[in-house]
Amino acid sequence: MAAIVSLLIAMVFGKRLIRILRNKQIGESVRDLGLEGQLQKSGTPTMGGIIIIGAILIPTLLFAKLENVYIILMLGVTLWLGIIGFLDDYIKVFKKNKKGLSGKFKIIGQVGIGIIVGTVLFFNKEVVIREPLNKTAVVISDSQASVSANAYKEIKSLRTTVPFFKNNELDYSKVFSFANEKYVWIFYVLVVIIIITAVSNGANITDGLDGLAAGISAIIGITLGVFAYVSGNTIFSTYLNIMYIPYAGELVIFCAAFVGACVGFLWYNSFPAQVFMGDTGSLSLGGIIAVLALILRKELLIPVLCGVFLAENLSVIIQVYYFKYTRKRYGEGRRIFKMSPLHHHYQKLAYHESKIVTRFWIVGILLAIFTIATLKLR
Repeated sequence: MAAIVSLLIAMVFGKRLIRILRNKQIGESVRDLGLEGQLQKSGTPTMGGIIIIGAILIPTLLFAKLENVYIILMLGVTLWLGIIGFLDDYIKVFKKNKKGLSGKFKIIGQVGIGIIVGTVLFFNKEVVIREPLNKTAVVISDSQASVSANAYKEIKSLRTTVPFFKNNELDYSKVFSFANEKYVWIFYVLVVIIIITAVSNGANITDGLDGLAAGISAIIGITLGVFAYVSGNTIFSTYLNIMYIPYAGELVIFCAAFVGACVGFLWYNSFPAQVFMGDTGSLSLGGIIAVLALILRKELLIPVLCGVFLAENLSVIIQVYYFKYTRKRYGEGRRIFKMSPLHHHYQKLAYHESKIVTRFWIVGILLAIFTIATLKLR
Protein backbone atom coordinates (compact mmCIF):
# COMPACT_ATOMS: atom_id res chain seq x y z
CA MET A 1 0.00 0.00 0.00
CA ALA A 2 2.83 2.42 0.81
CA ALA A 3 4.42 1.74 -2.59
CA ILE A 4 1.14 2.12 -4.47
CA VAL A 5 0.05 5.30 -2.65
CA SER A 6 3.47 6.97 -3.05
CA LEU A 7 3.48 6.07 -6.74
CA LEU A 8 -0.01 7.54 -7.21
CA ILE A 9 0.85 10.71 -5.26
CA ALA A 10 3.99 11.27 -7.35
CA MET A 11 2.18 10.68 -10.64
CA VAL A 12 -1.12 12.48 -9.92
CA PHE A 13 0.03 15.44 -7.84
CA GLY A 14 3.37 15.58 -9.64
CA LYS A 15 1.60 16.61 -12.83
CA ARG A 16 -0.18 19.44 -11.04
CA LEU A 17 2.97 20.62 -9.32
CA ILE A 18 4.83 20.69 -12.63
CA ARG A 19 2.07 22.87 -14.06
CA ILE A 20 2.33 25.25 -11.07
CA LEU A 21 6.14 25.42 -11.35
CA ARG A 22 5.88 26.13 -15.08
CA ASN A 23 3.27 28.85 -14.57
CA LYS A 24 5.44 30.53 -11.94
CA GLN A 25 8.41 30.18 -14.30
CA ILE A 26 10.43 28.25 -11.74
CA GLY A 27 12.82 26.90 -14.35
CA GLU A 28 16.38 25.63 -14.44
CA SER A 29 19.01 28.05 -15.74
CA VAL A 30 21.53 25.96 -17.66
CA ARG A 31 25.18 26.87 -18.22
CA ASP A 32 26.51 26.15 -21.70
CA LEU A 33 29.07 23.36 -21.22
CA GLY A 34 29.05 22.32 -24.84
CA LEU A 35 26.99 19.18 -24.23
CA GLU A 36 24.50 17.92 -26.78
CA GLY A 37 20.88 18.87 -26.01
CA GLN A 38 21.88 20.78 -22.90
CA LEU A 39 20.52 24.22 -23.85
CA GLN A 40 17.15 22.67 -24.73
CA LYS A 41 16.71 21.92 -21.01
CA SER A 42 16.85 25.58 -20.08
CA GLY A 43 13.60 26.63 -18.44
CA THR A 44 12.57 23.09 -17.42
CA PRO A 45 10.79 23.31 -14.04
CA THR A 46 13.03 22.48 -11.08
CA MET A 47 12.43 21.89 -7.33
CA GLY A 48 10.57 18.71 -8.30
CA GLY A 49 12.09 17.07 -5.24
CA ILE A 50 9.00 18.37 -3.43
CA ILE A 51 7.10 15.61 -5.28
CA ILE A 52 9.49 12.95 -3.97
CA ILE A 53 9.41 14.22 -0.37
CA GLY A 54 5.61 14.42 -0.32
CA ALA A 55 5.27 10.97 -1.86
CA ILE A 56 7.57 9.54 0.84
CA LEU A 57 6.12 11.31 3.87
CA ILE A 58 2.37 10.84 3.27
CA PRO A 59 2.34 7.01 2.86
CA THR A 60 4.79 6.63 5.77
CA LEU A 61 2.52 8.70 8.01
CA LEU A 62 -0.48 6.67 6.86
CA PHE A 63 0.88 3.14 7.11
CA ALA A 64 3.93 3.02 9.41
CA LYS A 65 4.00 2.80 13.21
CA LEU A 66 4.87 6.36 14.10
CA GLU A 67 6.14 5.44 17.58
CA ASN A 68 8.94 3.42 15.97
CA VAL A 69 12.27 5.18 16.59
CA TYR A 70 13.59 4.32 13.12
CA ILE A 71 10.50 5.72 11.38
CA ILE A 72 10.74 8.94 13.41
CA LEU A 73 14.41 9.22 12.47
CA MET A 74 13.75 8.69 8.75
CA LEU A 75 10.91 11.24 8.72
CA GLY A 76 13.23 13.76 10.38
CA VAL A 77 16.08 13.10 7.94
CA THR A 78 13.75 13.44 4.93
CA LEU A 79 12.37 16.78 6.13
CA TRP A 80 15.71 18.17 7.31
CA LEU A 81 17.64 17.51 4.09
CA GLY A 82 14.60 18.43 2.01
CA ILE A 83 14.54 21.88 3.63
CA ILE A 84 18.30 22.39 3.03
CA GLY A 85 17.87 21.41 -0.63
CA PHE A 86 14.77 23.60 -0.95
CA LEU A 87 16.64 26.64 0.39
CA ASP A 88 19.43 25.99 -2.11
CA ASP A 89 16.96 25.76 -5.02
CA TYR A 90 15.01 28.78 -3.78
CA ILE A 91 18.13 30.98 -3.77
CA LYS A 92 19.08 29.77 -7.27
CA VAL A 93 15.63 30.30 -8.78
CA PHE A 94 14.13 33.30 -6.97
CA LYS A 95 17.27 35.18 -5.91
CA LYS A 96 18.90 34.48 -9.31
CA ASN A 97 22.08 33.35 -7.55
CA LYS A 98 23.50 30.40 -9.50
CA LYS A 99 25.70 29.35 -6.57
CA GLY A 100 22.64 28.75 -4.40
CA LEU A 101 23.04 28.11 -0.67
CA SER A 102 26.60 28.69 0.50
CA GLY A 103 28.64 25.48 0.65
CA LYS A 104 29.43 26.00 4.33
CA PHE A 105 25.72 26.21 5.19
CA LYS A 106 25.08 22.96 3.32
CA ILE A 107 27.88 21.30 5.27
CA ILE A 108 26.53 22.71 8.55
CA GLY A 109 23.11 21.26 7.70
CA GLN A 110 24.57 17.84 6.85
CA VAL A 111 26.74 17.83 9.98
CA GLY A 112 23.71 18.84 12.05
CA ILE A 113 21.58 15.92 10.88
CA GLY A 114 24.62 13.65 11.24
CA ILE A 115 24.93 14.64 14.91
CA ILE A 116 21.23 13.99 15.51
CA VAL A 117 21.28 10.59 13.76
CA GLY A 118 24.53 9.54 15.44
CA THR A 119 23.42 10.44 18.96
CA VAL A 120 20.01 8.78 18.52
CA LEU A 121 21.58 5.55 17.22
CA PHE A 122 24.11 5.59 20.06
CA PHE A 123 21.97 6.60 23.05
CA ASN A 124 18.35 5.62 22.28
CA LYS A 125 17.31 2.55 24.30
CA GLU A 126 15.22 1.12 21.45
CA VAL A 127 18.21 0.99 19.09
CA VAL A 128 19.39 -2.50 19.98
CA ILE A 129 20.30 -5.81 18.42
CA ARG A 130 19.01 -9.19 19.59
CA GLU A 131 21.31 -12.15 19.98
CA PRO A 132 20.74 -15.70 21.28
CA LEU A 133 21.81 -16.58 24.81
CA ASN A 134 22.81 -19.92 23.36
CA LYS A 135 24.80 -19.48 20.14
CA THR A 136 23.80 -22.95 18.93
CA ALA A 137 20.09 -22.16 19.00
CA VAL A 138 18.50 -22.32 15.55
CA VAL A 139 15.00 -21.09 14.73
CA ILE A 140 13.43 -22.70 11.67
CA SER A 141 9.70 -22.26 12.14
CA ASP A 142 7.14 -19.84 13.57
CA SER A 143 6.22 -22.25 16.37
CA GLN A 144 9.82 -22.66 17.41
CA ALA A 145 10.30 -18.90 17.19
CA SER A 146 7.61 -18.33 19.81
CA VAL A 147 9.00 -21.04 22.06
CA SER A 148 12.57 -19.75 21.70
CA ALA A 149 11.74 -16.08 22.30
CA ASN A 150 13.12 -16.23 25.85
CA ALA A 151 16.42 -17.60 24.55
CA TYR A 152 17.32 -14.18 23.18
CA LYS A 153 18.53 -10.97 24.78
CA GLU A 154 18.45 -7.42 23.48
CA ILE A 155 21.70 -5.50 23.86
CA LYS A 156 23.04 -2.04 23.07
CA SER A 157 25.85 -2.50 20.61
CA LEU A 158 27.89 -0.59 18.05
CA ARG A 159 28.35 -3.67 15.93
CA THR A 160 28.00 -3.41 12.17
CA THR A 161 28.17 -5.86 9.27
CA VAL A 162 31.43 -6.50 7.43
CA PRO A 163 30.69 -8.00 3.98
CA PHE A 164 32.39 -11.12 2.60
CA PHE A 165 33.69 -12.43 5.95
CA LYS A 166 32.41 -15.48 7.81
CA ASN A 167 32.21 -13.87 11.25
CA ASN A 168 31.15 -10.68 9.58
CA GLU A 169 30.74 -8.19 12.40
CA LEU A 170 32.79 -5.18 13.43
CA ASP A 171 32.37 -3.42 16.77
CA TYR A 172 33.01 0.32 16.62
CA SER A 173 33.61 0.40 20.37
CA LYS A 174 36.65 -1.85 19.81
CA VAL A 175 37.83 0.17 16.81
CA PHE A 176 37.74 3.30 19.00
CA SER A 177 39.14 1.51 22.06
CA PHE A 178 42.02 4.02 22.11
CA ALA A 179 39.53 6.62 23.37
CA ASN A 180 38.05 6.86 26.81
CA GLU A 181 34.78 4.89 26.98
CA LYS A 182 32.92 8.14 27.70
CA TYR A 183 34.01 9.62 24.36
CA VAL A 184 33.44 6.67 22.01
CA TRP A 185 30.12 8.21 20.96
CA ILE A 186 31.93 11.26 19.56
CA PHE A 187 33.97 9.11 17.15
CA TYR A 188 30.85 7.15 16.18
CA VAL A 189 29.00 10.39 15.43
CA LEU A 190 31.94 11.52 13.25
CA VAL A 191 31.63 8.30 11.22
CA VAL A 192 27.88 8.94 10.80
CA ILE A 193 28.50 12.55 9.68
CA ILE A 194 31.08 11.46 7.07
CA ILE A 195 28.78 8.76 5.64
CA ILE A 196 25.71 11.03 5.40
CA THR A 197 27.70 13.89 3.85
CA ALA A 198 29.46 11.63 1.34
CA VAL A 199 26.33 9.81 0.13
CA SER A 200 24.10 12.90 -0.04
CA ASN A 201 26.76 14.76 -2.04
CA GLY A 202 27.23 11.69 -4.25
CA ALA A 203 23.52 11.65 -5.09
CA ASN A 204 23.63 15.41 -5.70
CA ILE A 205 26.51 15.06 -8.18
CA THR A 206 24.83 12.08 -9.91
CA ASP A 207 21.71 14.16 -10.61
CA GLY A 208 22.99 15.51 -13.92
CA LEU A 209 21.08 13.49 -16.52
CA ASP A 210 17.35 12.90 -16.94
CA GLY A 211 16.24 10.01 -14.74
CA LEU A 212 19.72 9.03 -13.55
CA ALA A 213 19.57 9.84 -9.81
CA ALA A 214 15.91 8.81 -9.44
CA GLY A 215 16.45 5.45 -11.15
CA ILE A 216 19.62 4.57 -9.23
CA SER A 217 17.96 5.61 -5.94
CA ALA A 218 14.95 3.36 -6.65
CA ILE A 219 17.28 0.38 -7.22
CA ILE A 220 19.16 1.12 -3.98
CA GLY A 221 15.85 1.57 -2.13
CA ILE A 222 14.61 -1.89 -3.18
CA THR A 223 17.88 -3.43 -1.98
CA LEU A 224 17.71 -1.69 1.40
CA GLY A 225 14.08 -2.81 1.69
CA VAL A 226 15.25 -6.43 1.32
CA PHE A 227 17.85 -5.89 4.04
CA ALA A 228 15.28 -4.22 6.31
CA TYR A 229 12.93 -7.19 5.90
CA VAL A 230 15.46 -9.95 6.62
CA SER A 231 17.19 -7.98 9.41
CA GLY A 232 13.86 -7.32 11.16
CA ASN A 233 12.57 -10.89 10.82
CA THR A 234 13.56 -13.52 13.42
CA ILE A 235 13.22 -16.46 11.03
CA PHE A 236 15.19 -15.02 8.11
CA SER A 237 17.88 -13.37 10.23
CA THR A 238 18.53 -16.66 12.03
CA TYR A 239 18.49 -18.71 8.82
CA LEU A 240 20.88 -16.29 7.10
CA ASN A 241 22.95 -15.96 10.30
CA ILE A 242 22.82 -12.17 10.20
CA MET A 243 22.26 -9.55 12.86
CA TYR A 244 18.64 -9.37 14.05
CA ILE A 245 17.56 -5.75 14.57
CA PRO A 246 14.27 -5.45 16.48
CA TYR A 247 11.75 -2.96 15.04
CA ALA A 248 13.78 -2.58 11.81
CA GLY A 249 11.14 -4.47 9.81
CA GLU A 250 8.94 -1.35 9.97
CA LEU A 251 11.44 0.34 7.65
CA VAL A 252 10.16 -1.86 4.80
CA ILE A 253 7.14 0.48 4.67
CA PHE A 254 9.41 3.52 4.44
CA CYS A 255 11.55 1.82 1.76
CA ALA A 256 8.42 0.94 -0.22
CA ALA A 257 7.26 4.57 -0.10
CA PHE A 258 10.77 5.69 -1.07
CA VAL A 259 10.87 3.41 -4.12
CA GLY A 260 7.32 4.37 -5.15
CA ALA A 261 8.22 8.06 -4.92
CA CYS A 262 11.36 7.61 -7.05
CA VAL A 263 9.54 5.58 -9.72
CA GLY A 264 6.58 7.98 -9.74
CA PHE A 265 8.93 10.93 -10.13
CA LEU A 266 10.76 9.06 -12.90
CA TRP A 267 7.52 9.15 -14.91
CA TYR A 268 8.12 12.88 -15.42
CA ASN A 269 11.91 12.95 -15.03
CA SER A 270 12.80 10.37 -17.70
CA PHE A 271 14.24 11.70 -20.97
CA PRO A 272 13.20 14.28 -22.05
CA ALA A 273 12.57 15.49 -18.50
CA GLN A 274 9.46 17.55 -17.74
CA VAL A 275 10.84 18.41 -14.30
CA PHE A 276 14.15 18.28 -12.41
CA MET A 277 14.36 17.24 -8.76
CA GLY A 278 16.91 19.94 -7.88
CA ASP A 279 18.85 19.82 -4.60
CA THR A 280 15.48 19.48 -2.84
CA GLY A 281 15.35 15.91 -4.10
CA SER A 282 18.97 14.85 -4.60
CA LEU A 283 20.25 15.80 -1.13
CA SER A 284 17.24 14.08 0.46
CA LEU A 285 17.68 10.87 -1.56
CA GLY A 286 21.36 10.57 -0.65
CA GLY A 287 20.77 11.30 3.03
CA ILE A 288 17.88 8.82 3.24
CA ILE A 289 20.00 6.06 1.68
CA ALA A 290 22.92 6.77 4.06
CA VAL A 291 20.76 6.74 7.21
CA LEU A 292 18.89 3.58 6.15
CA ALA A 293 22.24 1.82 5.68
CA LEU A 294 23.41 3.02 9.12
CA ILE A 295 20.22 1.87 10.86
CA LEU A 296 20.43 -1.56 9.18
CA ARG A 297 24.16 -1.71 10.06
CA LYS A 298 25.10 -2.15 6.41
CA GLU A 299 27.04 1.10 5.97
CA LEU A 300 30.21 -0.78 4.97
CA LEU A 301 28.27 -2.03 1.93
CA ILE A 302 27.66 1.54 0.72
CA PRO A 303 30.74 1.59 -1.58
CA VAL A 304 29.28 -1.45 -3.38
CA LEU A 305 25.56 -0.65 -3.27
CA CYS A 306 26.09 3.03 -4.06
CA GLY A 307 28.90 2.30 -6.53
CA VAL A 308 27.45 4.69 -9.12
CA PHE A 309 27.37 7.55 -6.59
CA LEU A 310 30.93 6.65 -5.54
CA ALA A 311 32.21 6.63 -9.15
CA GLU A 312 30.58 10.01 -9.82
CA ASN A 313 32.09 11.48 -6.65
CA LEU A 314 35.56 10.06 -7.34
CA SER A 315 35.54 11.29 -10.93
CA VAL A 316 35.12 14.87 -9.69
CA ILE A 317 37.77 14.51 -6.96
CA ILE A 318 40.29 12.86 -9.30
CA GLN A 319 39.68 15.42 -12.05
CA VAL A 320 40.14 18.41 -9.73
CA TYR A 321 43.26 17.14 -7.96
CA TYR A 322 44.91 15.89 -11.15
CA PHE A 323 44.26 19.24 -12.85
CA LYS A 324 45.80 21.14 -9.90
CA TYR A 325 48.75 18.73 -9.69
CA THR A 326 49.61 18.93 -13.42
CA ARG A 327 49.20 22.72 -13.46
CA LYS A 328 51.65 23.00 -10.57
CA ARG A 329 54.12 20.53 -12.09
CA TYR A 330 53.89 21.23 -15.82
CA GLY A 331 52.53 24.77 -15.87
CA GLU A 332 49.24 23.74 -17.46
CA GLY A 333 46.33 21.75 -16.09
CA ARG A 334 45.58 18.38 -17.64
CA ARG A 335 42.46 16.24 -17.39
CA ILE A 336 41.87 12.52 -16.99
CA PHE A 337 38.21 12.71 -18.03
CA LYS A 338 36.88 14.82 -20.87
CA MET A 339 34.52 16.30 -18.29
CA SER A 340 33.43 15.43 -14.78
CA PRO A 341 31.21 14.09 -13.26
CA LEU A 342 31.57 10.77 -15.05
CA HIS A 343 28.23 10.93 -16.93
CA HIS A 344 29.38 14.11 -18.70
CA HIS A 345 32.56 12.29 -19.78
CA TYR A 346 30.40 9.82 -21.72
CA GLN A 347 28.34 12.65 -23.17
CA LYS A 348 31.58 14.14 -24.52
CA LEU A 349 32.27 10.73 -26.11
CA ALA A 350 29.02 11.26 -28.09
CA TYR A 351 26.92 8.69 -26.20
CA HIS A 352 23.23 9.62 -26.15
CA GLU A 353 21.89 10.69 -22.78
CA SER A 354 19.33 7.86 -22.65
CA LYS A 355 22.01 5.24 -23.38
CA ILE A 356 24.24 6.55 -20.58
CA VAL A 357 21.37 6.55 -18.06
CA THR A 358 20.20 3.05 -19.04
CA ARG A 359 23.71 1.64 -18.75
CA PHE A 360 24.25 3.30 -15.38
CA TRP A 361 20.95 1.72 -14.25
CA ILE A 362 22.21 -1.68 -15.41
CA VAL A 363 25.42 -1.19 -13.43
CA GLY A 364 23.29 -0.15 -10.43
CA ILE A 365 21.19 -3.33 -10.73
CA LEU A 366 24.29 -5.53 -10.93
CA LEU A 367 25.75 -3.83 -7.85
CA ALA A 368 22.43 -4.27 -6.01
CA ILE A 369 22.35 -8.00 -6.83
CA PHE A 370 25.96 -8.36 -5.69
CA THR A 371 25.10 -6.51 -2.47
CA ILE A 372 22.19 -8.84 -1.71
CA ALA A 373 24.46 -11.81 -2.49
CA THR A 374 26.70 -10.78 0.43
CA LEU A 375 23.99 -12.20 2.73
CA LYS A 376 25.31 -15.65 1.78
CA LEU A 377 28.62 -14.89 0.06
CA ARG A 378 31.10 -15.17 2.94
